[in-house]
Amino acid sequence: MIIQKANGRVLKNEEARGAEFKMVAKTMHGLEEILADELRDCGAKNIELLSRAVEFSGDMRVLYRANYTCRTALAILKPFAEFEANNEQELYDNVYRIKWEKMLDVDGTFMIDSTTSGDIFTHSYYAALKTKDAIVDRFRRMFNQRPNIDTENADFKLNLHIADNRVTLLLNSSGESLHKRGYRQAVGLAPINEVLAAGMIKLAGWKCDCNFYDPMCGSGTLLIEAAMMANNIPAQYYRQENFAFKRWRDFNIGEWKYVKESEDRKIGSLDFDYEIWGNDIDMDVLRQAEMNLRHAKLHKDIILYHGSFEDQEPPEGRTLIVTNPPYGERIKVDDLNELYTKLGDTFKRLYGERCEVWLISSDFNAIKHIGLHPSKKIQLFNGSLDCRLLKYELYSGSKKSKTD
Repeated sequence: MIIQKANGRVLKNEEARGAEFKMVAKTMHGLEEILADELRDCGAKNIELLSRAVEFSGDMRVLYRANYTCRTALAILKPFAEFEANNEQELYDNVYRIKWEKMLDVDGTFMIDSTTSGDIFTHSYYAALKTKDAIVDRFRRMFNQRPNIDTENADFKLNLHIADNRVTLLLNSSGESLHKRGYRQAVGLAPINEVLAAGMIKLAGWKCDCNFYDPMCGSGTLLIEAAMMANNIPAQYYRQENFAFKRWRDFNIGEWKYVKESEDRKIGSLDFDYEIWGNDIDMDVLRQAEMNLRHAKLHKDIILYHGSFEDQEPPEGRTLIVTNPPYGERIKVDDLNELYTKLGDTFKRLYGERCEVWLISSDFNAIKHIGLHPSKKIQLFNGSLDCRLLKYELYSGSKKSKTD
C-alpha cells in the first residue's frame, strides 16, 4: 500500500516488517493522558498529547495491539498523505493525484469522515464531497468504473483533517468505533459510552486492588469495564474482529495472530481477590445488566442487587465507588436535587473512610446538593453534555478531626 506524492509530503508506508510510522489515536476530552499511558504499554514511541487525540509512532504490531487493547481509544488512524490546499480546486487536484488504485479496489467501498477548521474550508461536508469526487473521478478515468460509498461497513474508512490550508489524509484502521466492544446485548435509557466508562475507572486510579461498586449500575457498563480490567480481558475481546485493518492489502495475519494470542494468554493472570458488584432500583435495567454479563461470561464475577441505593451497604473492606447517576436529561427524575441529597447522605452515613467515591454528572446545581466538597474535579463529556467527574474522599467523623 504505497501512496504516491500528492504535490506535498507523503508519509512513508511500511513495507519491511517492523518499520515504524506515525499514528493518531482518537479519544474523548479529558482522557488523553490515560490513553497515552495505554499506548506506551503497547510499545508506542514519540507520544504527543493533542486535543481529544494522541499522536504516536510504532510499527504494525503496535497498531494491532492498540486497536485490541486500548480501553480509552475510539479509533487508531494512520496518516498517509499531507499537502497544502488554498482553495477547493487545489484540494481536488491534490487528492486526484494520489494513486488510490494501489490501495482501493475499483469494486470496493469507502467512506470519508472530515473535520475542518480555519477560514478556507468552513464546511466539513463539502470538503469531504470534493475529496470523494476526486477519488471517483480518478477511478472513472482509469477504469471506467468507480468504487462506491458505504457509510456502514466500508472497505476503507478515510479521515480528512484540514486545519487552515494544511490537509492530512488518514486511514481509519479500526473501522467501527472502538467503544463498540461487542458485549452489550441490551441497554437502558441512558447507557454510558464504554470508552468513557473505562476512562472514569482509570481516572479514579483503580489498580484492581480493592472492591468495586456502582450503586446505580443501570445496564452494567461500568461493572463490565471494571471486570474486564480485573480479569485482564482485552478491550476488544468480544468484538467480532471486524477491524478495518484486516481489509488492507498489507494486512499481516501472522502479526495479528501473534498480538491477539499473546494478549489473550494474559486473561485471568491478575490475582484479583475482591468483589465487583452493582445495585439498581429498576429491575428491568438489572435484567439487561444480567443479560450483558452472561453474554460476556462475567456473571460469576459480578454481583447484582436490586433495591434503593440508600439501603445497600458497599462490600466489606476498601472499596472504590464509581457511578453515573441520572442528570435529568434522558432519565427523568421527579426531584433531582433530592436524589443528589440522598446520595450525599448515604455516602456520609454508610460508606466511611474505607470508601472513595467518583461520580459523574452534568447537572452542576444538583451536584451542590450532595453536601460534600469534592477533592478533585475533571471535565469530561458524556455525548454532548458537559460533565464533571468528581472525587469525594469520605471520612468517619469530620474531615477536620482527621487532620488535627
